[in-house]
Amino acid sequence: MPINTKHLERCIKTLESSLEHLNAAKKNSIDYEIFRNAVIKGFELSLETTGKLLRKTLKSFHGNPRAVDALTYKEILREAAKSSLIDPGAIERWFQYRDNRNNTAHDYGEDFAEETLCLLPPFLQDVKALQKIIEKKLGT
Repeated sequence: MPINTKHLERCIKTLESSLEHLNAAKKNSIDYEIFRNAVIKGFELSLETTGKLLRKTLKSFHGNPRAVDALTYKEILREAAKSSLIDPGAIERWFQYRDNRNNTAHDYGEDFAEETLCLLPPFLQDVKALQKIIEKKLGT
């Protein structure tokens, strides 16, 4: 079953663009806050899109789609590592991204937002690598 990764690719580009605008904005300005919010939401959307894409991809590798549907997000990540979609050395970073994303739903503080920004360089590397692997193995 072919997997379309175009939406994830678009999410990554949007996140990168928002991050560029954030880095160009003066700290403590309203523009900085606007772009920081855009980056946080872009991170959340990229991570959620990744989870959905991984679930679809794993269904192609496993004989039981219902079993894949029953997996939690972290179980999806573990299965993705077992299926060589995610580098096993990166799995702890993916867990950290997921934990951070879960916290963004409950904590909108400035300090927390700044913590999230620190995750973005490795996240962008990891999500780009994943998008390329899925595209190579099952892309349309």
